[in-house]
Amino acid sequence: MRATDADPPDLVLRPAEPADLVEIGELFWAARVAAAPAMPSPMHPRSDVLAFYSAIDLADGRETWVAEDAATARLLGFAEVKREWLDDLYVLPAAQGRGVGSALLDLVKGLRPDGFGLWVFASNAPARAFYARHGLVEHETTDGSGNEERAPDVRLEWPGR
Repeated sequence: MRATDADPPDLVLRPAEPADLVEIGELFWAARVAAAPAMPSPMHPRSDVLAFYSAIDLADGRETWVAEDAATARLLGFAEVKREWLDDLYVLPAAQGRGVGSALLDLVKGLRPDGFGLWVFASNAPARAFYARHGLVEHETTDGSGNEERAPDVRLEWPGR
């Protein structure tokens, strides 16, 4: 059965805790690898990604939220907001298409009712379509010279209520 054919999980959306950081790193890695070639492959080895996520200070101005399967307590996705930017929104590949990303995005809209922006790779058509379905508007396209991957990207905004 494909993930999109399954019933949506009962989700718990909650702030991330230090004990979640390794699992968040694993989730990020799995989502990025599975998204290729729509997204550039990760720039750093898995061990570096896990070390980075393990060392995150959750009290440094970032708001990291997780979507957890209520039945299993497994993390299915996470979102990270810094000031007026949605820096990350990733969903475990097996849980994609089941409402996890939508629930996280709706949470971010509630956290930032006056609006927020984000960047997405221009090549990531599934993500661009997802954000368009949720009312985000594309405002700027770059050649990618400002990102680590050097891949063209698009700035999107949710204008708020």
